[in-house]
Amino acid sequence: MAGRFFPAALMARRNLTRTKMRSLLASLGIVIGVVAIASLGMFGVALQYSFTQNLGNVGNQLTVYPNSGENITELTERDIRTIRRETSPTATVSPVKTRVEPVSYNREDAIRETIYGVEDPAALYEAKEGRVSPFRSGALVGSDVAEEHELHPGSQITVNGTSVRVRAVLEEGDPFSSTNPDNRIIMPATSFSQRGYSEVYVIESTGTQANETAMGIRGALNDREQRVVVQELGSLVDTIEEQFQIINTVLAGIASISLLVAGISILNVMLMSTVERREEIGVLRAVGYQKRDVLKVMLMEATLLGFLGGIAGVILSLGAGLAINHYAVGNAMAVFRLPNAWYVGAAFTFGVLTSIVSGLYPAWKAASEEPVDALRG
Repeated sequence: MAGRFFPAALMARRNLTRTKMRSLLASLGIVIGVVAIASLGMFGVALQYSFTQNLGNVGNQLTVYPNSGENITELTERDIRTIRRETSPTATVSPVKTRVEPVSYNREDAIRETIYGVEDPAALYEAKEGRVSPFRSGALVGSDVAEEHELHPGSQITVNGTSVRVRAVLEEGDPFSSTNPDNRIIMPATSFSQRGYSEVYVIESTGTQANETAMGIRGALNDREQRVVVQELGSLVDTIEEQFQIINTVLAGIASISLLVAGISILNVMLMSTVERREEIGVLRAVGYQKRDVLKVMLMEATLLGFLGGIAGVILSLGAGLAINHYAVGNAMAVFRLPNAWYVGAAFTFGVLTSIVSGLYPAWKAASEEPVDALRG
């Protein structure tokens, strides 16, 4: 079998080199198709990676709210104790109070802002300027608030007619985190007259532990009535990743159209080759070549077109992937992540298979030619 295979490959290569430009153009369609599928796939992966990186480490965070649908407007001290019991020993649990007050910056007109009351802000935030703890008076402001109103540690703001000193400007937070302080003013929880809490932040060590904690909180507080709503940020990350997978599949599907066009081009080239070499095929049949031998030669030509085009497409795709990851992620070497390897491998395989399928009919047509009819032609 090996003795028959290699002559077929050598003959197929010779036949392709006889019409170099036509073979090159047919193979170019495979190159474009492979590059399109692999590059769009890698672009989707890079976009997903960049976006999920921007989500930050929020998969291990929970936020517990009172269920306003059941007319529950605040969480009690008893609720807070129950939540603490359901968390792991390493978890951070931060009850938060909120109120809306008129706030004036730099003696400007007052605007109504939400004021957050946190017992231990050092457990959630770090200071960009100033100090977060001890925190018994004054206010902490987010980076966006500080930048917009030119605030620094020692600056004065007016909250509900009372002058309050800014103790620290906080570091930027994760954009998708419920604890993000960038646009917030935080004051000691002891400065609030209300006894109940508006929400509770829970930060676990892992996303799995956060999921278990969420189920425990729901079971403990929602047993008799739906007292709380537990928002899991990990589920948000999972949903976003699922949406990106759909986007990647759609992009790959759009790109695969170019391979179908390439397949039609190869079909055309192989049919033209069959017509032009009709007498040659007749001679081969006359000297003893069987149908399967002619079929093997013709299919080998289609396979070589797909293989060479696929190899060139893979090389160009890796170059495109390096550029995509450099500009989208900031790390060109990220192109070698496993999802990208899958897209490149799938594009190469699809390209070769498209070539083989496109060569089936011309190969069958050539192999079915009767020697006498072919020689007469």
